[in-house]
Amino acid sequence: MDSEHIPAGEVVETSKAGSSLDLPDLAPQILDRIGASVASARSAGTRRTYASACRKFTTWCRSEGHQALPAHPVTVAAYLVAAADTLTPDGARAYAPATLAHHLAAIAHHHREAGQSSPTGDDLVRRTMSGIRRDYATAGDRPRSPRAPLLTADVLTIVERARAGCAGWADEVLERRDTAIVLLGFAGAFRRSELVGLTCGDVSLHRLDGLHIRLRKSKTDQEGRGTIRALPFTHGHLSCPPCAWMRWAQIVAAYDSGGRPAVIRLLRTAEPFESHVCRGPRPRTASDAPLLRSIRKNGNLSETALSGAAVHKAIRRRAEQAGYDPELVQQLGGHSLRAGFVTQAFRNGASAHAIMRQTGHSTPAMLEVYARENAPLIGNAVTNLGL
Repeated sequence: MDSEHIPAGEVVETSKAGSSLDLPDLAPQILDRIGASVASARSAGTRRTYASACRKFTTWCRSEGHQALPAHPVTVAAYLVAAADTLTPDGARAYAPATLAHHLAAIAHHHREAGQSSPTGDDLVRRTMSGIRRDYATAGDRPRSPRAPLLTADVLTIVERARAGCAGWADEVLERRDTAIVLLGFAGAFRRSELVGLTCGDVSLHRLDGLHIRLRKSKTDQEGRGTIRALPFTHGHLSCPPCAWMRWAQIVAAYDSGGRPAVIRLLRTAEPFESHVCRGPRPRTASDAPLLRSIRKNGNLSETALSGAAVHKAIRRRAEQAGYDPELVQQLGGHSLRAGFVTQAFRNGASAHAIMRQTGHSTPAMLEVYARENAPLIGNAVTNLGL
């Protein structure tokens, strides 16, 4: 079930099952390259989750005495029902409908790889999944819990409180990184995975536009065609994304060239942050070095990229330090910056097309979800009733 790599033998079997033509005589290394290319058609994360879902399905089939490949539509329907009825120790549903739909996609993918027709398209399976969604909705189980958006006022408050709370050089290192996360993530409408995937070479300073950040690959661009997101200069230096990037890039450059002592020297001799620093010389950083990194308790920077979970924790930590209500803090996360960009842009009168240019959404449909949930009065006829 694991699709991290497709061996040459599986490429041959799949080709035989999917074509009536005679298989050409190819060297094993060529078949291995074909297998590697096929595996790369999906992201590593998708391959891992597909493999995990397939293992769950196979394990369940083995325990119930059913055949997993090829699977009968009734078997898949029974698996869906069993998964939907699975409860956690506290009595909650273990799987959301979206997770079950992802399991169906994984089962279909595995069947196609094996040259078998997928049972997931059968009407019985589709109607079973539809019934499960309706049952969940009726019972109010596993409702969507989207992250609360952070709007411009929130971002400014969090950044200002973070800077005011610095009590030493170690605090300032963490503040510079977290401020870069917040301002770049918000102005760039980045997903967590996009933000932590940036390297130092992906960011350039444009004298007119501000930052040009090359997004080499994203959720909606798995083939890596790439795009540029511009993060403009702002009037105030405290809210300026290029300034936030510059101040953090200075830390990265100092650490990579001289370690912690160089970082301490940089911070002890730095001028107070009272005006823009984004017009200064660009720090010299290795182009392939990760931009955002974890920071150890002793002040050393990690050599590997920051994780998405760390971004999530940083946003919650900074919101808590800024005095936000604990219940709201629990609703925040890495996606709060991207959701906040869309929400604030709608509230400020931006069109869906203009928003999509920055977010990278392929259709306006997902933007409508943000509008309904976080800006329900925008474009709503209820505001024209004259009440």
